[in-house]
Parts: sequence; structure tokens; C-alpha cells
Amino acid sequence: MRNYILFLLTFGFAVYFSACNSIEKKAVPADEKMQFVVGQFENVLSEVDDSTKFPRTIMEEGKLRTTGVFGWTSGFFPGSLWYLYEITGDSKWQTEAVKWTEALAPVQFYTADHDVGFMINCSYGNGLRFADKTEYEEVIINAAQSLSTRYNPVAKIIKSWNYKRSWDGHTEWFYPVIIDNMMNLELLFEATRLSGDNSFKDIAVQHALTTMENHYRDDFSCFHVVNYDTITGTAADQGNNQGFADESAWARGQAWGLYGFTTCYRYTKDEVFLKFAENIADFILEHPNLPEDMVPYWDFNVGEPGMNPKWGYDASKFTEIPRDASAAAIICSALFELGTFSAANADRYFEAASTIFESLSSPAYMNTSGNNNYFILNHSVGSIPHGVEIDVPLVYADYYFLEALYRKMNL
Repeated sequence: MRNYILFLLTFGFAVYFSACNSIEKKAVPADEKMQFVVGQFENVLSEVDDSTKFPRTIMEEGKLRTTGVFGWTSGFFPGSLWYLYEITGDSKWQTEAVKWTEALAPVQFYTADHDVGFMINCSYGNGLRFADKTEYEEVIINAAQSLSTRYNPVAKIIKSWNYKRSWDGHTEWFYPVIIDNMMNLELLFEATRLSGDNSFKDIAVQHALTTMENHYRDDFSCFHVVNYDTITGTAADQGNNQGFADESAWARGQAWGLYGFTTCYRYTKDEVFLKFAENIADFILEHPNLPEDMVPYWDFNVGEPGMNPKWGYDASKFTEIPRDASAAAIICSALFELGTFSAANADRYFEAASTIFESLSSPAYMNTSGNNNYFILNHSVGSIPHGVEIDVPLVYADYYFLEALYRKMNL
């Protein structure tokens, strides 16, 4: 069975290697990469047997760091197990995926923030797709109902966080909405598909339209956070919370938007969303600060004139600007899907996605030397302004990398 697993996984990577012989000579052989991928998950499962402690990253000493059931990243590990099951066909990964997915059952009634979409759609949603576990339908619908409680019909958008202050310590956000919230709309679309209740889809569509209006600049870069006045429905403040400056383009935020609007088109077939996703893709792919390997810096505008960080940025601490493999993996997966929708740009998007996938699969990011014993990719960024998870592996980078592999294999 293990040889069969490695064959299937190797085939997925070989799609790239067979077309790029000149790079293959410098890269780690595909079978070694597949052994590495499978081995990393086996390492995690041998380390953690408590399915309420979900892998998230590693600590400085290399030990595994976990999060609880209600941590926003909790759904990515079971989601990755579902992808591993689908890619390999090995039932042991399904068994583990079910175990870790069903530990998230309490989340279906969670209303404290918007991340219920990440938690439930990546876990239960993948279980429904890949194992036809129809009993998961009710969980998905319940979670969508919970997410819907955060929708405001005046502002016409779903509240992300509860009250907090921005990083300047003075600006108050009473109704903050972050671009990440676009990733939770798939849960609502799925709930409508499963239940026939169009209210979920209507909220998702309206959220996307309001985001288009207030989150995006003329060049199709986006703010991270928009604070709304719930009396007038207007955008009271536009800024950033994890990027370089309020005016800058935080890389993972651009990735969330690209993925989210591509998803909106998948469910609605509304050309408005397709065109918007294409415009975001153009911003990313044509940006002069996008590195040659197409793995973006953590923010597209770090250190540029006119950008005014309000969090005490010290350039001397970052002589080399950190990359964000998580942003790259999200962009990669989104482009593989967007290419199936965009007739005019399909070849361009597939080529870009393949280049990103090649880069992430290289020793520069997929470090098989043993310094990271639990995750597939190195060199991701959580939040540099907050000083957390800088240049580390992150569970959601692995999730979207595996999703990109799955989509690449199915083209």
C-alpha cells in the first residue's frame, strides 16, 4: 500500500517535473518529496493523539505548537488529512480525517467570530466531498446559520472580529471586516446548495459586493481591515492589521481576495466576480515587487516611500524581507481554479500556478533536511507587526499546497 501511495503522490508532482527537465536536475527527486510529505503527517500523528489539539506551527526549539478547537486554524489539519486521503486513496488517512474532523463538532454553533467558515468548510466540507459523509450536511448548515448571525443588513456585510483597536492604539473598530472573510463565503454557498435556503447565498453575494466596493483600491490591491458604521452602512475606516502599512498590499490578504472571488464565481457564474478575480490576479502577477520564483514577500510594499507603518517597524531587523509561502500556496491553488474559468487567461494562470508550485516544491521551501519535522513548507509569516509566527511553517500553507496539488492533478 505504501508503494501505491508514493506512486500516486509522485505522479502528481511529476506533472511538473516531466515538463521542466532543466529544473528537475537541481531539485529533490519526486519520490523523495512524496515520502517526505507522507512522513511529515505520520510524525504529527505520532506526536499528538489528542484530537482537540490541532497542529498549527513549530516553536523556536522545533517543538510542535497546537491550537484548540476554537482556534481559527483548527480546520486546516483535518482538511489536509482529507486531501491526503483523496490523493493517495489510503483509508488510514480517511480514518484520521474523520477523527480530527468530528472533534470540531462544537464549532457549528460558534458565533464569536467569522472563522467558523475556515474551521468547518475545510474539515466537514472536505469530508462531505471526498467521503460522501452525508451526516456532515447538518453540521455545515448549522455552521452557516452561526456565521449568518454576524451579518448586518445595513452595512450589508459579515462582521469579522468583535470590537478592537487598530495598531495605532487610538482608532477603534466597532464593526471590523477583514479580507480573510471572503474565504468563509464558500460555507454559505454550500449551505444553500445543501438546504435549498437561498438566504445563505444571498448573504454571501452581498458580502462579496460590499467588499468589492470598500476593500479594494483602483489598482485592485486591497485593504486588510474596513471598519463599518452600522447606522449609516458606510466604511468608516480602512487600514491594515497584519501588513506593512495601511496603504500597503499585505500579501496574504491579496491571496484571500483572489481565492474568495474565484470561489464566488464558481457558485454564482456571475461574470462580475470572474472579472474581479482576474483583476486581482493581474495585480499580483504583474506587480514589480513579485520575486522571480513568484513566492511573494509578506507585503508587496515593504519599505517603499509613502508607506507609513504605525507599529514601530525596524528595518535593521529585516535585512532580508521575509517571504510568505502561505500566501503563495493560496495564490497557487486559486490560480489553478481560476484558469479553468478564464478562457482568455487560462494558459497564463496555469503557467503562473505551476511556477509557484515548482518553487514551493523546491528545497528552498520544502525543506527535507529535517529541521522541520511536522509540516511540508517552511518560510511562512503569521503577523510581523505583532511579532508572531515569522519565517515558520504554518498549517494553512500546507493545506493550500495540498489543495493546489489536488487541483493540479485533476486538470
